[in-house]
Amino acid sequence: MKQLRLRIARTALAVVGVTALLATSACSMNVNKQSAGSSDGSLLVAADNGSPTFEKNFNPFSTSKRVATTYMYEPLEVTNTLDGKATPFLATGNTLPDARTVVYDIRKNVTWSDGEAFTPADVAFTFNLVKATPALDTWGVWQHIESLEVVGDTVVFHLQADDVPAASIIDQQLIVPEHIWKDVKDPVTWKNEKPVSTGPFVLDTFTANQYTLKKNQDYWQADKVAVERLVLPAANSQLDVVKNGYDWAYAFMTDVEGTWVAADKQHNKYWFPPGGTVTLSPNLTKAPYNDVNFRQGLSLALDRDKIAKDAEQGYVEAAGQSGLLLPNQEAWLNPDLPERGAVVQNETAALAAFAKAGYTRQGDKLVDASGTQLSINILTANGYTDWLQGLQTVQSQLGKVGIDVKLSQPQPAAYTEALSKGDFDMAMNSFGGTGSVFQDMNTLLNSQFATPIGTGTTGNYGRFNDPKVDALLGQLKASTDEADQKAISAQLQTVLYEQLPVISLFYGGLWGLSSDKNFTNWPSEDNAYAPPNTWNSTPLLILTNLKKAS
Repeated sequence: MKQLRLRIARTALAVVGVTALLATSACSMNVNKQSAGSSDGSLLVAADNGSPTFEKNFNPFSTSKRVATTYMYEPLEVTNTLDGKATPFLATGNTLPDARTVVYDIRKNVTWSDGEAFTPADVAFTFNLVKATPALDTWGVWQHIESLEVVGDTVVFHLQADDVPAASIIDQQLIVPEHIWKDVKDPVTWKNEKPVSTGPFVLDTFTANQYTLKKNQDYWQADKVAVERLVLPAANSQLDVVKNGYDWAYAFMTDVEGTWVAADKQHNKYWFPPGGTVTLSPNLTKAPYNDVNFRQGLSLALDRDKIAKDAEQGYVEAAGQSGLLLPNQEAWLNPDLPERGAVVQNETAALAAFAKAGYTRQGDKLVDASGTQLSINILTANGYTDWLQGLQTVQSQLGKVGIDVKLSQPQPAAYTEALSKGDFDMAMNSFGGTGSVFQDMNTLLNSQFATPIGTGTTGNYGRFNDPKVDALLGQLKASTDEADQKAISAQLQTVLYEQLPVISLFYGGLWGLSSDKNFTNWPSEDNAYAPPNTWNSTPLLILTNLKKAS
């Protein structure tokens, strides 16, 4: 069966499940920043960690590329994953004449960093290169595209089906120059050590311990780029970030006020917007997890505010059962959901739901008809300390209604395999954060992901299967009318609220740290033009919005 595999921009395991992107080694290093962030206009970024040193790899298709490759290469559009808004880059925009066609107007007067002209042919070449070499298709664009053609200053994508959300996938593909890449013998392994790109920065210096990018003076919107130089060290422990006065970092810090902010109270700021929803995922192929009454009992037994506080130190909020990231996707919220989808702990209601599922309390134990205490095992990944802290609170709260809860913590690779193959009873997991309601819901609920137990999948790990929901997803995928899309989304939210295919717990934060000592206009709660992460293409939004501090 051909699976509909929609790539998620570093959510799930890679973002909200790990407490820090930065290395947490006890040793630190002195960064050679050459007055970074001072009069020379440099910006010190904790974005790229060596292991222990850098490899010079700027292949934009490689999974092991340097993070700053995405500061050099541009996609057609960049989506703010907080609200789903797309900003044109190498395209000036797109139109959908119908649900099977996307037409991109390609930007004129753009040059590659070697002086060659950028044209629509480069866009067509890039997508055809990805088609010819499937290993390059990390976004899964050719799971949506049937064919494409250059028509004047446009590139027209013909889709395999009515597939309006496909544009948000096509948007993200980084574009490479045909005149360079047409002669590359193996585009999968090529390290592209002298990258030629269209973006705001080009490679400057490179060593095993640190590399720098300099401003592309011929960039098509160079007037929007205030940073003259990016400095990216190989070692970025939390101690380094604080001690060396970084301008921008992504890190979960215990007591961020007492560490990062206290280091420079005038300038150091943080912003931790929701980047995904952390959940309990029941294995719906197993009893009693396949009983909605049982899932309702679990849900009602939990105090999500306490779980969120214990897991993430109060940095994020408890998540409702709508499946949406709030306040990011407020405009899509179903107004008919009770309490905006929030579920309040109610032990009496929880026990009533468990009773419908065949479990009653005897003394301090919740037992089945034979008198055997209910025992459940919850899977999480070893080393995900925030998740573990949250799960320990879950364990305590479920214990109070009489359930014996055991926690299983395999290493991350084994955890990922067990999650993919359905080898669990219930698992700590996360979803969402793409900026697209369809993508988030589809990956969570589409039965195309519900492969047989023992067979790997990339979504819907609990194997939820409802033909009516699949039909709704199909309608949402084909709709070009936003009002219609929101109405369909509201029905999907009701499914999540009533059927509980996953039990939402709390939002996983995007751990953005910044200093406005040298540059201002960082994204914030009041100015949420971009998420604060340092990877993928959304940093282009930040790097074209920063201003030099006066």
